[in-house]
Amino acid sequence: MRPPIVFAKAPATSIEQLHAQLRGHWRPAIRAVMVLLSLHGLPAAQIADLLGYDAATVRRWIGRFNRHGLAGLTYLPRQGRPRLGGECLMGRIAALLARPEPWTLARLWRYLNRPRLSRRTLYRRVRQVAVWRRPKLVAQGDPDRWRVMAAIAARLRGLPRGAVLWAADETHVHLLPHIRAGWTLRGGRPDVVTPGKNRQVTVFGAVELTTGRWVYRLGRRCADGFLQLLEQVAAAFPAAPKIVVICDNDSIHHARVIARYLQAHPRVEVLYGARYSPHDNPVERIWAALKAFIANTAVGWPGRLRQIHAFFRARSPDQLLITAAPWISFWLPAGYKRNFWNAA
Repeated sequence: MRPPIVFAKAPATSIEQLHAQLRGHWRPAIRAVMVLLSLHGLPAAQIADLLGYDAATVRRWIGRFNRHGLAGLTYLPRQGRPRLGGECLMGRIAALLARPEPWTLARLWRYLNRPRLSRRTLYRRVRQVAVWRRPKLVAQGDPDRWRVMAAIAARLRGLPRGAVLWAADETHVHLLPHIRAGWTLRGGRPDVVTPGKNRQVTVFGAVELTTGRWVYRLGRRCADGFLQLLEQVAAAFPAAPKIVVICDNDSIHHARVIARYLQAHPRVEVLYGARYSPHDNPVERIWAALKAFIANTAVGWPGRLRQIHAFFRARSPDQLLITAAPWISFWLPAGYKRNFWNAA
């Protein structure tokens, strides 16, 4: 059975926190309570005794409610000291940060003509428009990029039925672990052991842009490595009337041994993308997935090679095709992603 009378019981610290909230975040609510108690007939002096306020304060808020309604119980605009730095300071900070320079608080303070702000105040202003983040390197781009893209698309539209289109590229994998950000326990950073001496292997790879078929080989960065990749590509579709390989403008792709091979095998054709435009190559996205797969792992050299082979063995052609996403590359002509009749 419930007791007929219930009284609140709390330690003194809780009562102090309650009073602090009534004079802090809950101030508009306590003003509404003043109005409700007044509507029930309690005089202002009694309301002030109940809530621990002065009677003049209670009468003032009741009067504001009578004149302005609920809007009168909120804070009104008040005059005070103007904000340090002026209204245009944020725009000046944003304009400076739009320039790619090594910005620090000290450097910003100098370029802002040494405003009368503390370091902490300037930090708060900067945090409103910026974050501390490392910049990323981007390729400068080829001024003739769109002309090169249009020439590649025109060549692909003229391919005979049954022609095969590949994208090829190479990357370097090191014994030194690739470091990537990830979730870690609070209070420390995980340690990744570095090898005593770094080693490197070049991974040559090519993906067929309609079926996702993938061929690759490990070796040393040289024209012979790319030549062997072309031979693998040609052997993958022996009955195709034409095999087109699109790659970047690396010097090994223009070597004399490559030119002699293409002259002796007219069925294979190599097209070169725009300079300084690695994002056009779908294979770059496969390399990004490979680097993420082996990131933060410290293994020996045989273990690193096994990781590379395991990455490609564990992925089907469809998965590699989705990772490469060739339909977003400007190499392909309009509509190529919707009809893949060119595939052998």
